[in-house]
Amino acid sequence: MRRYPTALLRDLAAACLIVIPVIANAESYPSKPVRVVVAFSAGGTTDILARSVGQQLSERFKQPFIIDNKPGAGGNIGTEFVVRSPPDGYTLIVDSVGPIAVNPTLYKGLNYDPLTDLVPIVQIANVPNVLVVHPSLGVKNFDEFVAYAKANPGKLYYGSTGIGTSSHLSGFMLSNRAGIDITHVPYKGADALNDLLSGRVQFMFATIPSVIQHIQTGKLLALAVTSAKRSRSLPNVPTVIENGFPGFEAGSWFGFFAPKGTPQAIAAQLNGAVNDILGMPPIQNQMIREGADPAGGTAAEFAQFVRREYDKWKVIVRESGARPE
Repeated sequence: MRRYPTALLRDLAAACLIVIPVIANAESYPSKPVRVVVAFSAGGTTDILARSVGQQLSERFKQPFIIDNKPGAGGNIGTEFVVRSPPDGYTLIVDSVGPIAVNPTLYKGLNYDPLTDLVPIVQIANVPNVLVVHPSLGVKNFDEFVAYAKANPGKLYYGSTGIGTSSHLSGFMLSNRAGIDITHVPYKGADALNDLLSGRVQFMFATIPSVIQHIQTGKLLALAVTSAKRSRSLPNVPTVIENGFPGFEAGSWFGFFAPKGTPQAIAAQLNGAVNDILGMPPIQNQMIREGADPAGGTAAEFAQFVRREYDKWKVIVRESGARPE
């Protein structure tokens, strides 16, 4: 019979004591309330999606998934809070394109790297931007809009929810690609939409959930969406790509992330649960009705998507010269 050194046996036993609790914790997860950070104020698209899915997770796991809003610095404050949290599965974040893909280039000296400090768990939804105009502009479709902009250089003003946001950068992309001279007017939050509805600015790239009711009532005219394919929320509105601008994709997306080091078993458990939730017809219908296209998929697919988005927006932000106010 082969004899092993006493020191080796002792080290193996210690290793088992480390591994067994991790496995047990993953199997019993969650055994207490889970904090789901939202890096933006209550009532926004990120918050709405987090609460909708979080409620379903609470029912599924029989533990509260508590939404914790930590807004500030374009989503950086809440995101960094999660980066610094224990990687035990009890602090998660529903984050979006800004803090993950745009802000690392937009903000100098950011204290986190989204590609290494966070673990992508699952994508919840894609929310394309939609180019909306005030009816008083008198254009009926995207081609007429571009023709009007070319015939009236410098006379069109577009609002955005702030410098470096997808609504701002979508307008910058259109200006570059279409060769039109338009003026950017940055706002804070809902003020941009209010001024568009009053006609103080003529157009805007807005998230579909924020304007879908105004489109349906005729207060705004939707000309094009910025997704690769038409949105299920606005199936009759063509994409910018369909209008002759290949590769024009710009919008918001949302997904669950966890701090680096979170056990893979817990991440896989959450991924499976969220995918099941996104497959529920009532949840799908609610999201589509409110302007979001349900996503889902594997954690690996989400990680690849995040990498592509990071690389894409890095170039666009640098070209725009955008700097936070």
